[in-house]
Amino acid sequence: MKLKCFGLLLTLLVAGVRSCSYANPEEGLYRLCLQSVDTVEVGQNTSLLFSVQPVFRNEALTLTIRTDNDTIEVPSQLEIANGTSDGSVNIHTLAAGKTKIRFNYSSDAEEALIVSLDRVIGEVDVVHSKALVIITAVIGWLYFAAWSISFYPQIILNFYRRSVVGLSFDYIALNITGFTAYSAFNCALFWSTAIQAQYLDKNPGGVIPVQDNDVAFSLHAVFATLVVIGQCLVFKRGKQKVSIVAIIILVILWLFVFISLFVAVGKKLHWLEFLYFFSYVKLAVTLVKYIPQAYLNFKRKSTEGWSIGNVLLDFTGGTLSILQMFLLSYNYDDWSSTFGDPTKFGLGLFSVLFDILFMFQHYVCYRKSEKATKEEEKGLLSDSSEQTPSSRAMKLLSFLGLVNS
Repeated sequence: MKLKCFGLLLTLLVAGVRSCSYANPEEGLYRLCLQSVDTVEVGQNTSLLFSVQPVFRNEALTLTIRTDNDTIEVPSQLEIANGTSDGSVNIHTLAAGKTKIRFNYSSDAEEALIVSLDRVIGEVDVVHSKALVIITAVIGWLYFAAWSISFYPQIILNFYRRSVVGLSFDYIALNITGFTAYSAFNCALFWSTAIQAQYLDKNPGGVIPVQDNDVAFSLHAVFATLVVIGQCLVFKRGKQKVSIVAIIILVILWLFVFISLFVAVGKKLHWLEFLYFFSYVKLAVTLVKYIPQAYLNFKRKSTEGWSIGNVLLDFTGGTLSILQMFLLSYNYDDWSSTFGDPTKFGLGLFSVLFDILFMFQHYVCYRKSEKATKEEEKGLLSDSSEQTPSSRAMKLLSFLGLVNS
């Protein structure tokens, strides 16, 4: 869900993608294929290239042309003459935005010469600035890197402290649930052809919203969170445990998932809709997962054990993500993509606001407070000063499971 805009941006930069009416038309029928159109700036002219396969051998065929909006100007008709194998449709851009070009038969007598004509859709992206397209793509890489790396400061801090005291177990339990649901959604929509077909039937001419980097990010997030859970099991944790409130929330969420699964198995619910329920679980988790950690910091009057590096990287990624949303909205004159989806924008802003709260707790409220872990830190420092490099290496190997402790 976080990387959706970035993945779609990459597709804009790939030329040569075609939209065809059908792969193998029967004898006497034809298919129409459209070449992708490069992103153009407002006021520029471009062309939509098409091909007819096999070479058209009938009387002239006239197709009407229509667009979704007024961002471009195109001829009202396309005439395919006898012997035509390829050609082009001239396009004049009028305003920034995304639009689709569709074709229809001009008369009933011509219908069925081209199979599945309704599936032939040309997409044109008109922007204020091509430079902004590159800038938003770079921003996408930056926040992808920031979010991916953000898991490791906490892992490293736990390892060097040999303790997870100060890290909310509720936060971790909610996090693994959220990322598991997110991964299930991404993997199914990315790899399942059946679910992809359901999505395209529901969104004709649409683009699968999950890219390979979405899958990589979500699976990596599950892996990193599992590492932290492993640390919670083996390192000193004091009296910390998952609270009753968090357990109730998790039970409700997973009951919702399993009940939906049984309904889908009973064919009372489409699998695509079932997948969307996973995304709702992720949204619900994002709304509440930061609260336990903020409360734990407040209760202990300390942020010891909660990595500020994680917070800073998450804040960087979230801020860049919101910046990218605004730049995309401006470049395509589509502010509905930002403010028209209050859930997506609200959750991004919600995460950033909690990061600001964590930074305020760390740098202002509890900057000098070490009350909760003072004795523990003294012991850890004393132990580490007596360790030799070889003993530290052996402990690292032992932690990774490569040697027996």
